[in-house]
Amino acid sequence: MRLAAHAALAALVLATSTACVSSGKYRALERRVAELEERETQRQLEVSGTLLRIEAQLAALAVGFGRLSDLGVEDLYAKLTQLERQVEKVGAARPARPSRPQPDPKKTYAVAVAGSPSRGPADALVTIVRAGEYACPFCEKTRPTIDQLLAEYGNDVRFVHKDYIVHPQTATDAAHAACAAHRQGRFWEMDHLLWEKAFKTRQFDAAHLETLAAEAGLDLGRYSADVAGACPGRVAAEMQELSAVGVGATPAFFINGRFLSGAQPITAFRTIIDEELTLARKRVKTGTRKKRYYEEWVMKKGLTRIETTTPP
Repeated sequence: MRLAAHAALAALVLATSTACVSSGKYRALERRVAELEERETQRQLEVSGTLLRIEAQLAALAVGFGRLSDLGVEDLYAKLTQLERQVEKVGAARPARPSRPQPDPKKTYAVAVAGSPSRGPADALVTIVRAGEYACPFCEKTRPTIDQLLAEYGNDVRFVHKDYIVHPQTATDAAHAACAAHRQGRFWEMDHLLWEKAFKTRQFDAAHLETLAAEAGLDLGRYSADVAGACPGRVAAEMQELSAVGVGATPAFFINGRFLSGAQPITAFRTIIDEELTLARKRVKTGTRKKRYYEEWVMKKGLTRIETTTPP
């Protein structure tokens, strides 16, 4: 089991703790959990002995996740400190790997949106694409941000969902279920249920997902056929496209093709949206048709692959 999965478990512990935990300590713990997940993504730790020790620590912690007190928080601090030391020790013992190239936030990437689930008008001048998955706690944290942005900007913004799986053991079936729902025109109904009744309960097994599909009003015969047939290939192809433009962790956003990493404050989104909206309005005034804006200025002019520097 990957350390990212354990970090997600620790995040769940935090999310379900009682109100007696002080808010300052709570936020500090969240930051440290996020840092651990980032380190795992970068280093891809696969040393079995270390991972077994990590698993034992977090499993023991999870037993009492609903009963965190201030004393429990102090214990969690101690366990996370030990965990951080183990990660650093393993990282130091292994040969350094080249860091994964990141998309350049100043450049535009051609992220296809045709056929993907979306909210907002098709001719919106700004398109927000989120690459994410249903087992990612940081993806879940962006939900209210997206809702607020859509409310604030109205018809000027649309939101597009694309699948990128970083926790395959838990998130793969959910992605296929969402894909199957989209093929029946009920993606957002299924999306809501996946967050509220799969992510929050950590129930991602096939039987539970089929129950959610029924609740979303899907034809279960078509659902089963698509989950086993068309959807795995579609999700895999989408991940390959996103990897080509530098996605390696979730959530990853592209705002009119401009990269924004992680569950950022809403102000970070507003800054890019406002810049892109101003630029788009100027271009529309000089002749670009609104309904063609994304195609003309993002898909045709954007980069289709991340640029890498070749060593001399």
